[in-house]
Amino acid sequence: MVARSRGFAAQLDFRFELALPRRSGRLELELELGTRAGRRGARAKGLADRAAASRIGCCCSDSVVPARRTAASAAAAGKGAENCDDWRFESKKIAPTPVMPFASPQSHFLSKQEKFYPRCTPRNSGPQSRDTPPKRDTGIANEKDWGINLLNENINETGTNEDGSTWYRESGEDMGDNGYRCRWTRMGGRSHDGSSEWKEMWWEKSDWSGYKELGVEKSGKNAEGDSWWETWNEVLYQDEWSNLARIERSAQKQAKSGTENAGWFEKWWEKYDAKGWTEKGAHKYGRLNEQSWWEKWGEHYDGRGSVLKWTDKWAETELGTKWGDKWEEKFFAGIGSRQGETWHVSPAGERWSRTWGEEHFGNGKVHKYGKSTTGESWDIVVDEETYYEAEPHYGWADVVGDSTQLLSIEPRDRPPGVFPSLDFGSAASPPPDDSQDPPAAPL
Repeated sequence: MVARSRGFAAQLDFRFELALPRRSGRLELELELGTRAGRRGARAKGLADRAAASRIGCCCSDSVVPARRTAASAAAAGKGAENCDDWRFESKKIAPTPVMPFASPQSHFLSKQEKFYPRCTPRNSGPQSRDTPPKRDTGIANEKDWGINLLNENINETGTNEDGSTWYRESGEDMGDNGYRCRWTRMGGRSHDGSSEWKEMWWEKSDWSGYKELGVEKSGKNAEGDSWWETWNEVLYQDEWSNLARIERSAQKQAKSGTENAGWFEKWWEKYDAKGWTEKGAHKYGRLNEQSWWEKWGEHYDGRGSVLKWTDKWAETELGTKWGDKWEEKFFAGIGSRQGETWHVSPAGERWSRTWGEEHFGNGKVHKYGKSTTGESWDIVVDEETYYEAEPHYGWADVVGDSTQLLSIEPRDRPPGVFPSLDFGSAASPPPDDSQDPPAAPL
């Protein structure tokens, strides 16, 4: 399955991320980067059948149907989620008004922020905020993209700029049991009338069990009522059941328009261990006036050649039109299956769907079958190569190489004869949040 980026063309121009601190068992880390095994599998030539089968035709005059981008345009979308197709809304109405008014991430909204922040933080007078609305479908950033720079001393500063805008900056260190230490820096600013505001916090955490965490949280709002929130987090710990080192990264991003019934929310997560086990996924939600859309996808690699991938996305309008597409694939040692469904419901409740499936036997033969509610059907066996990704394109060696700041966090010195307390009762990682609707913006 060729990796692609996911999302909709309705890019609401805000963005951000999140992850929570974790406590785990003792960590005696051995980061063995070793030679990575070569990728397995062969490329399938029949993916075009599924692409053709997943386009939805509709004769309703008020319908809006999703269409997939080409593989070339998906690849050009850059780093992001794997195995997902971008959707865009294609209006079937005969009307001059475009369906999506927020078509470009470079809008007047960003320019307003660029005007505000230099006023709020003039040179050498206070913290220089890099806070801007988060961007959709950008996945989880690497730590170097954040530029986290924690201060080594406790400070508490405030100031007022010439235009009346204010700023603050403070830093500190919190201590706790079992060698817990959290170093943090907070900063922010607001315009003279309070209509524009930004906040940013950085932190690093560690304890004697070997747990390490690096994180960022940002939020802001402007005079038009647009607001956004973003958090990012990466964690190193030792899994209490396998005793393997794990690195987990997560992000949450949210933005809401102050002038329209529009906004979006995304949650991304990635989990890796030193044996090649990998899990990735995302949940997304968006709304633009009368249109709403959802998307969920996941990937799981067991590190021994077995892989599971799936995607489920759907959308609807206030007029009652609904449509969606989902698929799943499972493979191991060249043998596996793919199956999926594309569906559409009209405002009158009439449903159309097409289901399809593939069975790959590992011997160059592929069984393809499917049917639709309009009476079409097929059931054939073809000679076709099988291709799938048995390993993630970004795995343990990659995340270790991109987590140098996390790995360099220094824990507190442990006195002689004092040993870390190990908590084996807690889960290795929190379960993903399956909620579809985004939380309320904090600002």
